[in-house]
Amino acid sequence: MQKDEKFELAKKRVEDLKGFYQHLLSFVMVNVILFAINIVTSPGRLWFYWVLLFWGIGLFSHGISVFGFNGILGRDWEERKIKEYMEKMERKEKNGG
Repeated sequence: MQKDEKFELAKKRVEDLKGFYQHLLSFVMVNVILFAINIVTSPGRLWFYWVLLFWGIGLFSHGISVFGFNGILGRDWEERKIKEYMEKMERKEKNGG
C-alpha cells in the first residue's frame, strides 16, 4: 500500500470517527432537552423515549459502521470489492474493451 493510500485511509477513518462523535453529542444533547420538555409539559404522559429509542437504533447502526462489524459487509469486504472492481476495469482496458 502506498504512503498516499495509507494517508487517505487514515484521513477517512478520522472523518468517520469525527462524524460518529458529532452524532453522539447531538443525540445526548437533544434527548436531554426533549426529556426536560416532556417532564415539564406533560409529566403524566412520557413520549421522549420514542425519540430516544429510534434515534438510538440509528446511532447504534452508525457506531457499527464506524467501529467495525467484520461480518459479511464489513470494511474488509468493502475494500476487497473495490480492489476486485478496479482489477476488472484494468483487465478490460488491457484487452481493449
